[in-house]
Amino acid sequence: MKNVTGQCFKVILLLFLLLTTSYGQTAMPVKIESAKPLFVQPSMNVFRRFEAEPEVMYNFYGKVLGFQQLMTFNVGAKTDVARFQVGDSQLKLSGIVPNRTYKRGEIKDATGVRLLTFYFTDRHALEERFRSQGLPVPVFKPIAGTSRNHTFLKDPDGQWVELVIVPDSEKAACMGIEVGLSVSDIEKSRAFYMEFVGLEEMPPEDDPVFNVIKYSYRHGSTIISLRCFGPGLPADTGSGGIQYVVSNAEAVQNLAKERSITIDQPLSTLPGFSLITVWIDDPDGITNYFAQVGVAEKK
Repeated sequence: MKNVTGQCFKVILLLFLLLTTSYGQTAMPVKIESAKPLFVQPSMNVFRRFEAEPEVMYNFYGKVLGFQQLMTFNVGAKTDVARFQVGDSQLKLSGIVPNRTYKRGEIKDATGVRLLTFYFTDRHALEERFRSQGLPVPVFKPIAGTSRNHTFLKDPDGQWVELVIVPDSEKAACMGIEVGLSVSDIEKSRAFYMEFVGLEEMPPEDDPVFNVIKYSYRHGSTIISLRCFGPGLPADTGSGGIQYVVSNAEAVQNLAKERSITIDQPLSTLPGFSLITVWIDDPDGITNYFAQVGVAEKK
């Protein structure tokens, strides 16, 4: 009888440990050197905040660019969070929020998320979607030294988008988004994205379009690119940010505290959603948002 009781106790204990681990409530603190070991999505997501009419924005990214619109979430913000599937990544659109700064203008005019780059293989289909929505068809130009063509344009909110046509042999690029950041100090930003976030740095490139060196960082199919246009630029801390899906948001927050990195919004849960989030600022105040999903809500 004692053996049966002991076995039952072991089974109950094992189930408890498995359940608490799956909800992110680990018994012992997790020690990490960067956030990367906690990533559970093979890409990053990006969000944009806007002032334009929501339906106009949704039409542009959905019907014109051709990205599938997913379920929209109401999180109590000025507008709902509309989500669009871009390969392995998601583009999330929501209204502007207070306590953040917003700078329109040229890509070089401020620091922040200044450019989103999307990739396509079917140029004809993309151009036809612009025509069918009554919009001017983009004029594409070759990218020197590559087999790609590209164009820059503004979305309905006046934020910059780059559309790149790639050959079929490079269609893997269509699975993600390239998030173009303008930064004030390239070395500080490199350290943040390599050492804190833990992203893989790709070989630096001479950027013939902007005449700067571009530093890029990959996680799966998504790329973050850093460009520096000089010190003293105003900061756009509100228009966009980067989201990572992780297995332990608390460990990310602990690492930020240990490295004296700015925590914009500490560990919190969102009512009605099974997740924990922590919002971290990079050296230019750009939001790096870490979300732990599948967490049981406290009753």
